[in-house]
Amino acid sequence: MNTLAAVMQLLVAAAFVSIPVVRHRFGPAAKAAAEAELRRQAVRPEVLQENNLRFDASGHETAAPVTVAVVMTAVAALNLAGAGPAQLLTWIFSSLVVLMNVVIVYSNRTAVKSVEAAFHRKGDPELARVQVAPFLRAAENAFPGWVRAQTHLRNTAVFGGSAVALVAVSLA
Repeated sequence: MNTLAAVMQLLVAAAFVSIPVVRHRFGPAAKAAAEAELRRQAVRPEVLQENNLRFDASGHETAAPVTVAVVMTAVAALNLAGAGPAQLLTWIFSSLVVLMNVVIVYSNRTAVKSVEAAFHRKGDPELARVQVAPFLRAAENAFPGWVRAQTHLRNTAVFGGSAVALVAVSLA
């Protein structure tokens, strides 16, 4: 059962690593599409850079998912080794991963409202004029169609893998 938990934790780690990989590969195209949409809206595209708004895998866009992947890999190694704290650490970190993924899914579902609020908080009048829904849609459409399926697969892997890992260590 510990091996099953470890395999699921490695699946979760891989799912989280996929986030910055996809953003690194397609972030520049998303940025270009978002800038084109800003031009269409008569907003200077430079407003993105002036306000540190990015579509690539820099900063926390890489650090957070890679940290999750490293932690899940470490807990998987403990499960494979049959180490004493593996069960407790699985309960802690698999539960945290589920909660984090709930926040990610919620954030994705409420992106338009969140970005509108963030743009207004920035205090930049030009940024506040951005029509956020078409702006985000343009950036999203710059990603290949398979990325949407990959996102659903990633969420399934994270939620399902974490649940299976929790059940497996409970039965071990």
